[in-house]
Order: sequence, then structure tokens, then C-alpha cells
Amino acid sequence: MNNQIPDIRPNWDEVNYDAEKIAPYTLEDPLTFLDGSKVKTAEDWKKRRKEILGIFASEMFGTEPPAPEAITFDLLSEKTKALAGFGIVSEYKVYFTENKSGPAVNILVIRPRHAKKAAPPVIFLNYRGNHQLIPDTEVTIPDMWAGLIKGHKVPVERGVMNNPNEDTVMPVGMLLSAGYAVVTACYCQISPDPYAQEEAPFDQKNFAYTGVFDLWGKRDENRNDNPTAIGAWAWALSRMLDFAGMIPELDAERAIVTGFSRLGKAALLAAARDERFPVCVPIQCGGGGATLAKRDFGENVATETKMFTHWYCKAYRKYARNPAQLLTFDQHLLLAAVAPRKLLVGGFDSPWFDTKGEYLACKAASCAWELCGKSGFPDVPFPEDFETSAIGEYLGYYRRSEEHGIADFDWYQLLNFAKDAGVY
Repeated sequence: MNNQIPDIRPNWDEVNYDAEKIAPYTLEDPLTFLDGSKVKTAEDWKKRRKEILGIFASEMFGTEPPAPEAITFDLLSEKTKALAGFGIVSEYKVYFTENKSGPAVNILVIRPRHAKKAAPPVIFLNYRGNHQLIPDTEVTIPDMWAGLIKGHKVPVERGVMNNPNEDTVMPVGMLLSAGYAVVTACYCQISPDPYAQEEAPFDQKNFAYTGVFDLWGKRDENRNDNPTAIGAWAWALSRMLDFAGMIPELDAERAIVTGFSRLGKAALLAAARDERFPVCVPIQCGGGGATLAKRDFGENVATETKMFTHWYCKAYRKYARNPAQLLTFDQHLLLAAVAPRKLLVGGFDSPWFDTKGEYLACKAASCAWELCGKSGFPDVPFPEDFETSAIGEYLGYYRRSEEHGIADFDWYQLLNFAKDAGVY
């Protein structure tokens, strides 16, 4: 332990909710290389972006898993006139090997039936199965672990995300009417997500690294930068983009990647790593996502690395006792890695999520867009709930109250931010 840096958190579960107790911190300049030289051109930014991604790979999210040898698939079902005639619903079983061996994921594709050209897909991972998005009896209820302590059974409610009283909804009619398609899969098919209380065989130490992890060989437990669950979910979003590009009726070059909470973190990481995503909208992703870790407010490095050992690589743990002084990077750099593409951060007005830290991260990342010749973050004060003054053309932020989830309000902001990407 470095005696020059005090240990401000002897207990991992101590959480600060007092803004007056936020320690002084300094944020690294997105436009300064690790050797101290300055980023001066858009070409320089490409090199700095690669350097930033290397930091997050070695210190937080682990190394990026390799691309698969192939993307192959079987069509499981298709309705060519669904959703009151406005949609075409197709479900596929997608493999990552030429011979269709090994891990597979069910991907649901919903596209506008009356589109006159290829529809841009909204790509995201869901929590409990594709069958919850729409009330269609042909959509598979997956046989998988579902993240429910002492049960692990997939909920059977079909179309529950169509209920406007739910905290998380899927307004598929809104998306189809705006000219978008939907491409989604359940994240537990990619990498199961055990709670800290789970015991073997459903523990975080072993069970979390199944699913697509089987593609990458045996883990070397001596490494501090092994691939992580968030990294695997981000990897899967890129594979879903690969798959979207194989469907002629979809325009993968205009895809939007989104998600909320832990899957918002994955969406942000996917867009940071994969330049093919032109638009990214991470919603309510909080600590480990868009908010500044050095503020140490609400969810913090200690809670993250204790509660979710499989989300972050071992290297990240060393910053837990005093992130303001120990961290040599912060989440504004991950936001900046999306530049010059479009990024909208949706915040949740709950102290645990420190959405003020998300707003500040956007401000600190803005220079990357400006360097690349794009408009940066609007010069406005921290906005009130439901205000949209901080949403710029390429980089934006908003926050809201109510419950944790992805609501109609969030979907509306996503569509408005993406603007003219639809097909009508």
C-alpha cells in the first residue's frame, strides 16, 4: 500500500451521498497522449482513441475478445404480417462457428413491413428473453439461467414489455412507425449474470464465464486483464451488428446501439470499441458506465468490484480504496472514444447513479468532438429532470425521475437524437 495515498474506504460498502464530501480530483485531458504530447488533428485522435481503449482493456473491462471465426444461423420462425400488419417478426438461432457448434444466441428481428428501403436497426440486449418484447406465441421462451436467486427460471410472461405501467417498455409500434427495425437478444444467453450471493455452480467466479466465454479457451487466472462479462456483452452487440449486416432489409451502417443499467454500460463499451456504430444511447448506466468514478459518489469502484466481480477485470480493484487519487483515467475518456460519432447519455435522478457525474463526464469529453470538427456538448448548466437543453447534435445528456428502466420517454429521446435515420 502506498502510504502517501490515504485509504478513504476501509469498508467496501461505504457509499457517499454527500456532495460536500467529494474529494478534489483531476481529470485526464482526452487530447493529451500518455507521453504528454498533444492531440492536434483528427488523425492524431485516431491514435489517442486507440490508446484510451488500451487503458480500459488493461485496467477496467479486460481485453477485447477476438472476432468469431464465422457468423452462421438458422431461421427459427417468421411472421410476415405481424403487429397489426405493420411488422415482420423473425427469430434466428445464431452461431459463432462455421459448423454451428458451440455457444448460440437467439436473436429477434422486428422490421417495418412497409419500409421502402433498408431499415436501420436499433440493437440492444434484453434481460429476460425475447418473448417479453411482444405478445407473440411463436417467439421462443429460452431454456437458460435467468438471474433469479433460488429459481433461475425464465419468466414466461409474453409481451410484458408492452405494458405501459412497467418500468421498462418496448414501444415496438413507435420504432416501426419511425422507420426503424429492432435487433435484440437476451444477455444471459451470452454470459449469465450471477448475483454476489449465488453459490456454486451459479457463482460469479466460475458460472459467469460460461456462454460465449467457451469460444475463447481456458482463462488464465494469473492475468489481471481477462475478458469480463461487460466486455462479453459488448462483444455480442458487435456480433449482432455483424448479423444485421447479413439481412438485406436492414441498414447496418445506420445502426443505433442502446441499453440501460448494466446493459447501458455494455452498449457504451461496444460503441467505444466498434466504430461501426454511428449512434450510441446508453441509458441510466451510472457507475462503471458514463459517470465519473473519481467523484466517488453513490455507486463506486469498491461496490462495483465487490458486488460484480465478473463485470470488471482484476486490475480495476486496486483503485477502490481512493479513486480520486489512485485512478489514472476516468469514464469521460470512454465517452470520448465514441467521438466523432453520436452519443446521447440518459441519466437517472437517483443518488446511487450519480447522474451529475455523467453530465460532468460529457462536458469533459466534449473536446474530442470539437477536435474532429463536430459540435460538442452544449454550454448549459446541469439541467433539471426532463429538460433537453443539454442535448446537442452529436453529444448530449438528459436526466429524468420515476423508476429505473428504459421508458417511453427514453425511447423518444433516442429517436429524436438519431433524427433522419428512419426509412419513411
